[in-house]
Amino acid sequence: MKFKEHLICLIFCLMSAPIFSQTLIAVTLPIVTLLDIEPTGTFTLNFTAPTEAGQALTTPAANTTKWVNYTSAIASGGLTRRVTASINQTIPGVNINIQAAAASGAGGGTLGTPSGIVTLSTTAATIITGIGGAFTGTGANNGHRLTISLAVNSYANLSARTNTPVIITYTITE
Repeated sequence: MKFKEHLICLIFCLMSAPIFSQTLIAVTLPIVTLLDIEPTGTFTLNFTAPTEAGQALTTPAANTTKWVNYTSAIASGGLTRRVTASINQTIPGVNINIQAAAASGAGGGTLGTPSGIVTLSTTAATIITGIGGAFTGTGANNGHRLTISLAVNSYANLSARTNTPVIITYTITE
């Protein structure tokens, strides 16, 4: 009888033992650093001459049509990223200012934090900090809206100009 009990226990124990199989998969997540300004194309900011002697120039309305889009995947324990902006030339007597808004739209992850209003120069200045693993979505209305404006900083340095091209260069870096 004991033999039957042991045999039944042995069969029952084998049947109730967990049965499993394993599959090994290799996962690769590359480091990604992509930046885009949307929509593409140029825009114009023109001061308006006064109509009465003794009045100041009229400053052009700020441009708010451009958006910063980015995708970022950082190395494990890696540094967060930032976006910088610089211009190819300054215009004597004029400040070219830029401000990134808080991220909005279809993105996700650790989106960056705007730095506030920055006066651009030929030296790169940070406009967004703290970008981790994130994506902003693509195109206008996704990412950080940019406000680009002009201001007179010294009437003594102003001189007449027509269609002076200024190029803003954006860089995403650690």
